[in-house]
Amino acid sequence: MAPHEAAHASNQTYVRIAFILAVITIVEVAIYYLPSVRPILVPALLILSIAKFIMVVGFFMHLKFDHRLYRFMFAAGLVLTLGVYLAALAMFWTSNYAPPLPAA
Repeated sequence: MAPHEAAHASNQTYVRIAFILAVITIVEVAIYYLPSVRPILVPALLILSIAKFIMVVGFFMHLKFDHRLYRFMFAAGLVLTLGVYLAALAMFWTSNYAPPLPAA
């Protein structure tokens, strides 16, 4: 077996990951329609999306088997993106936010 092939997971692992991703997607769609989850809907969807991101990047993009620096770069990008997204979201959630007026 070539060294490159040894660093990959088995087909069974990929099928398991695909099944888990499908279940997470079903949960995401289902919780959207549950009224009792409304107060925590956005955080719940963010957590599920991050879990899917980690699984896709780790296994399907083979990041799990690459150098740790690549994992750090992906994690840093995820944290930065999440921070910017949450900051923008918080802007719209505050009662003081007034959107800019359209140009006349």
